[in-house]
Amino acid sequence: MAENRFKPQRTMWSKLFTYDHWMESIGIPIHRGFYVEDLRTLKLGWWEERECKSAFIQLAGQEGVSSARVTEIPPRQTLPPLKFALDEVVYVVAGRGLTHIRYDGSDVKKSFEWQQHSMFLIPHGCTHQLSNMQGDKPVRLLHYSYLPLGLSAVPDPDFFFNNPYRSPDELAEHEAYYSEAKMLRLPEGDPRGERRVYWYGNFFPDMKAWDKLDANASRGAGGRSVYILFPNCEVFAHMSVFAPQTYKKAHRHGPGRVIVIPGGEGYSIMWEEGKEKVVAPWHECSMFVPPNRWFHQHFNAGGAPARYLALHSPMQFYGHAEKVEDRAKDQIEYPDEDPWIRRKFEDELGKRGLESLMPEEAYADHDYEWSRTMGKQ
Repeated sequence: MAENRFKPQRTMWSKLFTYDHWMESIGIPIHRGFYVEDLRTLKLGWWEERECKSAFIQLAGQEGVSSARVTEIPPRQTLPPLKFALDEVVYVVAGRGLTHIRYDGSDVKKSFEWQQHSMFLIPHGCTHQLSNMQGDKPVRLLHYSYLPLGLSAVPDPDFFFNNPYRSPDELAEHEAYYSEAKMLRLPEGDPRGERRVYWYGNFFPDMKAWDKLDANASRGAGGRSVYILFPNCEVFAHMSVFAPQTYKKAHRHGPGRVIVIPGGEGYSIMWEEGKEKVVAPWHECSMFVPPNRWFHQHFNAGGAPARYLALHSPMQFYGHAEKVEDRAKDQIEYPDEDPWIRRKFEDELGKRGLESLMPEEAYADHDYEWSRTMGKQ
């Protein structure tokens, strides 16, 4: 099969993985660094086998864990059928289109339409086609999967692409969730954790508009969030919304989480403990990845609510930041933060003719409780 063009030598302790060699073999751009300013304008190259323009994104913190790729579909075009062995999350960066999904030899098929800021899951083992329904503009899609981990376990791309193995017919289970995702609210005291609001399904029509969120007081800024779960899938995500002219507490966790901005204007600061800070500016359709165990902090420097969508790495890389007992080492409270953080935020707002809405008490009281009304749209 044409996908497998290389036989890389596997070397112990190497920081280059099979996935890295495979990316290089394709011959399209590979974007590295700490952030992508705008996925809508990212430089792409022609991928002959996929019959489209595309580019890989491997930011610091993704290496060996998660895969990100941008695909562009020309107006009124449909990409060739592709079978992929892993679950893949697709976020619509720009445009409007259609997805067809089927399993080999099965009578169960599904087609659904999507638009900018939609998100959907392509289940593992199915054959899919992606179409641009617009006649005058290209479509851009962001694809996310755990392919680097898969290729480290089985170093053969042909195992993952267009493999003739027939998956069990699971599409019937998925089918109901392509019409409309459902909100689930867990009861008080549920053992599955403190996050009580979940968005469950395979198709999410507009990540920029969803407003059924729950308070996330531990991160500050009056933020609200929702966890996103897919049927029969270990990939998951969450989305957070927080108020204008505020910022969230610094925290850290494991590698591989891709963060996309559906709406808002601001920046994030990322740093390894005791080392220089990196500033990642963002707006609609920006993307960044906090590197492994780096502190990072999100700042809404605009006059409207901001939101970010985090596509999570596997639970094996989750880290400790969500555990109450570990917050002392994995989260920095406002009174303990570097004073430069606050000064920079106020300076950035000043450039926009705005003032900070951070309560003064938050900088003095470790137990300060944010109003539940803050962060709502």
